Amino acid sequence: GLCGGGGSSAPGRAAPTAAVHPSRPALLATWGGFWVMAAEQVWFHLSGTVTEPATATEPEMTYKVAISFDRCKITSVTCGCGNKDIFYCAHVVALSLYRIRKPDQVKLRLPISETLFQMNRDQLQKFVQYLITAHHTEVLPTAQKLADEILSSNSEINQVHGAPDPTAGASIDDENCWHLDEEQVREQVKLFLSQGGYYGSGKQLNSMFAKVREMLRMRDSNGARMLTLITEQFMADPRLSLWRQQGTGITEKCRQLWDELGALWVCVVLNPHCKLEEKSCWLRQLRKWGEMDVCPLEDGNYGNELPNITNALTQSSGHSQDSLARPRRTVFTRAIEGCDLHWQDSHLQRIISSDFYVSPSYQREGESLLFNSQGQPLWLGEHPNQVIKFWHGLPRELMESPSLDVFRKGLDWHSRGATTITNLEGWVGHPLNPIGCLFLTLTEACRLEEENCLEISDAGDSKPPVYQHVPVVTGSQDGDESYLSLALEVALMGMGQQRVMPEGLYAQDKVCRNEEQIIARLQDLELDPVLVQTLRKQCILLLEGGPFSGLGEVIHRESVPMHTFAKYLFSSLLPHDADLAYKLALRAMRLPVLETTAPSGDVTHPHHLVSVVPSRYPRWFTLGHLESQQCELASTMLTAAKGDMLRLRTVLEAIQKNIHSSSLIFKLAQDAFKIATPADSNSDTTLLNVALELGLQVMRMTLSTLNWRRREMVRWLVTCATEVGVRALVSILQSWYSLFTPTEATSIVAATVMSHNTILRLSLDYPQREELASCARTLALQCAMKDPQNCALSALTLCEKDHIAFETAYQIVIDAASTGMTYTQLFTIARYMEHRGYPLRAFKLASLAMTHLNLAYNQDTHPAINDVLWACALSHSLGKNELAAIIPLVVKSVHCATVLSDILRRCTMTAPGLAGIPGRRNSGKLMSTDKAPLRQLLDATISAYINTTHSRLTHISPRHYGEFIEFLSKARETFLLAQDGHIQFAQFIDNLKQIYKGKKKLMLLVRERFG
Repeated sequence: GLCGGGGSSAPGRAAPTAAVHPSRPALLATWGGFWVMAAEQVWFHLSGTVTEPATATEPEMTYKVAISFDRCKITSVTCGCGNKDIFYCAHVVALSLYRIRKPDQVKLRLPISETLFQMNRDQLQKFVQYLITAHHTEVLPTAQKLADEILSSNSEINQVHGAPDPTAGASIDDENCWHLDEEQVREQVKLFLSQGGYYGSGKQLNSMFAKVREMLRMRDSNGARMLTLITEQFMADPRLSLWRQQGTGITEKCRQLWDELGALWVCVVLNPHCKLEEKSCWLRQLRKWGEMDVCPLEDGNYGNELPNITNALTQSSGHSQDSLARPRRTVFTRAIEGCDLHWQDSHLQRIISSDFYVSPSYQREGESLLFNSQGQPLWLGEHPNQVIKFWHGLPRELMESPSLDVFRKGLDWHSRGATTITNLEGWVGHPLNPIGCLFLTLTEACRLEEENCLEISDAGDSKPPVYQHVPVVTGSQDGDESYLSLALEVALMGMGQQRVMPEGLYAQDKVCRNEEQIIARLQDLELDPVLVQTLRKQCILLLEGGPFSGLGEVIHRESVPMHTFAKYLFSSLLPHDADLAYKLALRAMRLPVLETTAPSGDVTHPHHLVSVVPSRYPRWFTLGHLESQQCELASTMLTAAKGDMLRLRTVLEAIQKNIHSSSLIFKLAQDAFKIATPADSNSDTTLLNVALELGLQVMRMTLSTLNWRRREMVRWLVTCATEVGVRALVSILQSWYSLFTPTEATSIVAATVMSHNTILRLSLDYPQREELASCARTLALQCAMKDPQNCALSALTLCEKDHIAFETAYQIVIDAASTGMTYTQLFTIARYMEHRGYPLRAFKLASLAMTHLNLAYNQDTHPAINDVLWACALSHSLGKNELAAIIPLVVKSVHCATVLSDILRRCTMTAPGLAGIPGRRNSGKLMSTDKAPLRQLLDATISAYINTTHSRLTHISPRHYGEFIEFLSKARETFLLAQDGHIQFAQFIDNLKQIYKGKKKLMLLVRERFG
């Protein structure tokens, strides 16, 4: 019956404290704020009323509750609240807990059939009539129907001996299981799936999965029932067919739910207490689901378009590509395979029953096939990970067996100099999460369930669990071994396993997430001396390990990197064994998939990956994340090695050898610089030099490749070198060609080094300043020679204070002007020369610039116009000779009438030679347009106006007529500067009227304005 000892079987929330309500009868008590009264148990039937007190918005409500139970399981419930949920309502829980905690308050009565048996005929008649009177509206039709059937001699009811009794309970042979509202389960799952993981539906579905796990742990047969109902709704999800038709992958949230579903089915089929007929039924159902087209695949929605890398690693080169086709594996495949496993396996039975498990000295017939030459067990069958699957079904008491010792011994720690991927399916990221399951099982036995452990911190996060060492009583070869140290050992073995990178983005992402989950749990362990000893021992084994270890001397290029794991090991080991910590972390820095050549590996098992998959690491979808983890590991080591030059040098070499991303090396350089230069203390020169070394490597790596952060990188390097000191600055100036482009070297590096701020920052004396200036000038001239177009101006600026260097730079510009330099560059340098007080040199450069320029008739907004006007103004200010020299160049290069007329107007406004060049006489007279050199300019301007007019009239539209008339007015002003200008303009207008007489409206406007 439902008794005090069955409290652990009751579903729902934890039991609240009971208290008798002072204003109610003694049989009334409060449970979690509810009032329970009139509780009565008739054998296997419990009933009562539960009152929910009034709230600010709701009145007091009373509900009738009835519960049937059988062998400590609630088999059916009814409650007046009409609860629509898969879990029991609070009223059912309140009545159940009241009965469990206060059994003396609930009178136990015999089954109703026994009570009726004690009544005579008159009592029976009275009982029935009173019952009908009390509930006549509900039971009268039923009572009349039953009376008719009993009075009919051939009715079905009279053919059966006796009568049913709902309070008597089921027969011992009948099935008994917890009450489960199947329809509600279906409706809830369907609703949550329709919300697509939003509005907390994913959390709700995970809560249902947790409930299934709880049921399985309690050997509740409803676990499989509930999981079946959930799976049916998952398979009916309309999004599955949509995703399949569109060829898109399942969303990540949904993908994780499917993974959990598959893992739960493995738990169900491996239940050692299930019956064969149950397993057969599940197998049929799983196969049926797995054969459906919409059934999600185990490794994501990739189909068969990719070759199977896992198979490729063990195939011989003679095998065809077809032999590498991947079999279709759905989320249910592992559960289907699990149906073939059995708890009667010879090895498993021996593990459970004995302390140490190796080959027995005396072997019965056929047993020799079960062990290898070292006496270690051989797992027969198709699946190498059978032991992993068995862990999911292991009852907790079996965890006290020496099974873990076999788990250890089955690992091959030999063959240090060679490697093959023997672990084709890794334990980390595995769909069944074997390492996580083992770790949780072992740590649960060590967890301290104190009240303060369950408190919630102010931030809302639960406090980390507190563990204690629980000794392993049997099967331990080490007297100090505990379940906690075994948990750590299991996690370290699993994380350190050499395993091939799985196919598909989702599977690879799951590896990363599973690593992070396991490490998060490991970080909850407080490393006491026992755990530190376990940690050291396992780290040494990992370093000395053979093909099993991902931290062995040689690993396969397709192996999952160990960076995340090694970062945890390094941080944990550092306070206790720094040498081992560095040795392990440095070993883990490698990323073979990015190396140009594969390691030699096992010569007896050559790598056939090259011939199988032409592009090897594009399939590494998480490569960016892996590289960032490699960078994190390096940064952790750099920080720890601060001040230790030997350690820093070793870490630096590992970074330079193994990290291939310039952006990540730059990040490491920045990290090192930040740590080396704290704001509140002196700089650390050892780490600062490492930052500089890394920065120099970044410069070399990105010199010939495009990187959008290159300018930032160059500026940072100069800052870093400045912090290191003057010798570092001299070094980068002298070796600029291997680090910077000429433009970077002059405009950023040398300019920054020579700035006033740098001199003040370093407190340089005069010899040091001169040394830096000399290096900068040498750099400037070298850059100007190599790239005069972009470096000449910077070179002139850097050489200003040294006459010889400045003259050299100027000559480089003159030499390059006729070949590679543009008019824009030459005009810029010419303006600089004028600004510095070299007007004649500015004129020469401006003249050279004019030879590269060509302005068409319609380019009246060209950006070079200002330069042309400036060049002409400069020439005019120098004198008549310079103006005469530049006007032919202008006439040749500029064909835009408005620009030419502007130049002409400016030249006639003032006298030439106003710049006052020493040694020259200035007449002070205005220049005539009838004489050279302005006569040539005037003729060119008039000619440009005529040509432009004809060009514009070719494709003119009426909306531009007004603008054209204004253009002719400006032309007339220029014409009139000539002696016979009015005659020339009149002839010009007459020609227009004759040629373009078809444009009547336009010609009418011309006559109106010009006659």
